[in-house]
Amino acid sequence: MRTAAVILAAGQGTRMKSSTPKVLHTVAGTPMVAFGVEAARQVTGEPPVLVVGHGADRVRSALGDRSRYALQAEQLGTGHAVLQARELLEGQADVVLVFYADMPLIRSETLQALLHTRQAGGAAIALLSVIPDEARAFGRVIRGPGGEVLAIIEDHECTPEQKGIRELNAGFYAFDGAWVWGALARLPLSRKGEYYLTDLVALASADGRRVEAIPCEDPAEVLGINTRVDLAEAERFMRQRINTAWMLAGVTLADPATTYIDASVSIGRDTTILPGCHLVGRTTIGEGCRIGPEATIEDCEIADGCRVTLSVLESAVMEEGSNIGPFSHLRTGARLGRGAHVGNYGELKNSTLGPGGKMGHFSYLGDAQLGENVNIGAGTITCNFDGVRKHKTVIEDDVFIGSDTMLVAPVHIGQGAKTGAGSVVTHDIPAGAVAYGVPARVRSTPAPHEPGATKE
Repeated sequence: MRTAAVILAAGQGTRMKSSTPKVLHTVAGTPMVAFGVEAARQVTGEPPVLVVGHGADRVRSALGDRSRYALQAEQLGTGHAVLQARELLEGQADVVLVFYADMPLIRSETLQALLHTRQAGGAAIALLSVIPDEARAFGRVIRGPGGEVLAIIEDHECTPEQKGIRELNAGFYAFDGAWVWGALARLPLSRKGEYYLTDLVALASADGRRVEAIPCEDPAEVLGINTRVDLAEAERFMRQRINTAWMLAGVTLADPATTYIDASVSIGRDTTILPGCHLVGRTTIGEGCRIGPEATIEDCEIADGCRVTLSVLESAVMEEGSNIGPFSHLRTGARLGRGAHVGNYGELKNSTLGPGGKMGHFSYLGDAQLGENVNIGAGTITCNFDGVRKHKTVIEDDVFIGSDTMLVAPVHIGQGAKTGAGSVVTHDIPAGAVAYGVPARVRSTPAPHEPGATKE
């Protein structure tokens, strides 16, 4: 039995008061629509049909081939929106799953339960209902004397008596694929000039077809986002869900309430995340790491056994056993080799500090390539930008750079060389040499028979 999904994402979302389409606002670092798309794919095995309208091009650009698309050019209601998928799906699916793109907390397990209910009873419609602690502006589920579902009445059309009904329509449906398209074409026009998807329930009842309603055990799953207040509430629930999942997977979160982990982040077991951390984007963290407190890490690769303390990392790589912080910054393109150390107030940009390297404090490496076991003294700076172009600094293995050295790129420091404190290096230094002064001059070189020997 083939199941297809239709996700409604055409609304303007005016209450968000934003130039960004509502469904592209993020929850846990991911556009809210992407959660529904993934949940639908998990239960159907194929990309859903996304009905787009407002901001259609931006939505398509954000999701790419994760969805198929149907355009609702006129906003004529939810029933009209689903009908736009008819050309793609009629005759192609035995069951049509329909829900809204602004409900990112829905679980695939809940959708699967809904599909099972429809199939087990042969219903024309199975829908998800909810009994929340507080009343919401959802449609009311109207049941008959025997408990059968007769209709859904929208909140604004409810009588005072109907408003007292606690069972609400959550907005998730599984339809008989052979019945739904013809039924959509028979929907009546509402007083607001729209075609309501919820009126299919009354049509099914009139056709003598069964309608099932199953309760959603967790009301948070059907939280719809209409305002920034709703967005913040969904973020809170999603963060709790993500944090709980990582703790159950073997990650220690010292204070989950102050730990922010995007849905796209991956963390190895036996890693400890201390309070105040933000793990963002496509970040991967290995096993046995210690992150924080107060670390912000975005789009980074961190290997096993690393430590990050009170620092900011973005689009950077830390190899096994390396460490950084406190108060340091790895910018785009930075890489710490195996066992490398960056202490306080260090910054790397588009640079590699090789295995075993040490950069203790108050230093900057930009557009630099460092070999193994290089020591960077306090206050060292690579002067990589001449006002027009950026230039590269290359430092070979086992080099000792004295405190307050200025390396004016392009410059190449040979293996085992040293610079004196306060040196301004404007020319290459051969292997094994010692240079110091302003400007720095080579004061000693290897013996003539040694590799890298030069005349002063």
